[in-house]
Amino acid sequence: MKLSNKLNLALCSVSLFSAAHAAAQAPRPNIIVVLCDDLGYSDVGFNGSKDIRTPELDRLAENGIIFNSAYVTHPFSGPSRASLMTGRYSQCIGTPYNLRDDGLKTDDGVPVSEIFISNVLHDAGYYTAIVGKWHLGFESRFQPNNRGFDDFYGFLGGGHRYFPDQFMPVYKQQFAAGKYPINVYLTPLLHNDKQVNETEYLTDAFSREAVRIVNDAAEKKQPFFIYLSYNAPHVPLEAKEDDLKEFANIHDIDRRTYAAMVYAVDRGVGEIVKALKATNQFDNTLIVFLSDNGGNFDHGASNYPLKGTKGDAWEGGYRVPMFLHWPAKIAAGKRLDYPVSSLDFYPTFAKLANATIPEGKTLDGKEIIGLLTGKEPLSDDRMIYVLRHREGYNDVGARKGDWKITRMGNEPWGLYNIANDIGEKKNLGGQYPERLKEMVEETKQWTISHIRPLWFYTAKDKEMWNDGEMPRYEETFEVLK
Repeated sequence: MKLSNKLNLALCSVSLFSAAHAAAQAPRPNIIVVLCDDLGYSDVGFNGSKDIRTPELDRLAENGIIFNSAYVTHPFSGPSRASLMTGRYSQCIGTPYNLRDDGLKTDDGVPVSEIFISNVLHDAGYYTAIVGKWHLGFESRFQPNNRGFDDFYGFLGGGHRYFPDQFMPVYKQQFAAGKYPINVYLTPLLHNDKQVNETEYLTDAFSREAVRIVNDAAEKKQPFFIYLSYNAPHVPLEAKEDDLKEFANIHDIDRRTYAAMVYAVDRGVGEIVKALKATNQFDNTLIVFLSDNGGNFDHGASNYPLKGTKGDAWEGGYRVPMFLHWPAKIAAGKRLDYPVSSLDFYPTFAKLANATIPEGKTLDGKEIIGLLTGKEPLSDDRMIYVLRHREGYNDVGARKGDWKITRMGNEPWGLYNIANDIGEKKNLGGQYPERLKEMVEETKQWTISHIRPLWFYTAKDKEMWNDGEMPRYEETFEVLK
């Protein structure tokens, strides 16, 4: 071989080694998931709000990707959050009901056999933290510090009062009197397994703690995962006076208070961005923002132009505002109609972290990194499902591409071209009966993987399952001519 050829081969080998080494050493992104509670689809500026100002969120959204068709897996909190952590539909792991908030001690929680994304990231070398609401189990083995989180600051239940100077005296009085159970909305906050004497408005306290963790992570010089799980703007509707003054033009008191609560979240996200920039972590931090389910229009929210509210299988129940922001990788100014699911975060985060998903771990979502970076062609071949058990029947929705089927209660199935009819106003089932039947049958096949719920929200729910009055899937998936 000529010397020049040998030299070229050697240079090529060095180049390939350097490229491979650089890829292996590329810094993994920090990941922050900002999850709101019962936030309406149109209650942020980047989704068209006219009366609620969210400048910090809007700035991030406009410099990232906004997903117009973002879905969670359930129209209320506990099951939706279980899916976010496990990457599974809640019906497939036995968690389709909320845990109770009355304070009764139960041995219920998301099964420890389901490995959380926090476990996967922790094992991959991430510093992991949750701030805010948990709602996935009260017993020790179900708590955050035993589910892959290094740091936990917040509460274990499904909701909480916001002003410590109001809820703590009530709690102390009931505790001193030996009352049992005490509603979890009144209990002291926890830092890991210790009660803390919080003094700030809860949304501000959670933002403060997220800033602390950002700063701590910078000192540790390791990538971090923060699950910032606000309980705002979930009821009770409680806001600071200064925030209420920002929305004095809103005359409906529920809407004004709700707006002020959303504004507090926005302010907090702004503080987190400042901390990221101050510690030189901003560019390589992926920020994901969404709600756990649709807004509750009985308590100040708006899901316009979607039909329905929290709890529904209509779009308004589980289609949520969402953006992803990551300056190092995501080009600014994108807005996509492509349907994505909160189930997609588990495999996506694991891939970004170069983490190993445990062998045998089932996931119901798909990795979407190519979609974020614009390198992956879009396909509409999967169905995104929602199903809520009620007393004696089921509400169901399923979307594939531009098409959606919906059944609420005992009403007939509807078929909608959701791309053209976002408000689900025109039932096209009569025009496309075969498409309707095919989508209903595919959704029915999905239910084969469902298991009996591990717990029930009410005694009535449990009684109906024990008596065989639920889940009644044969009736649910019957398509009437």
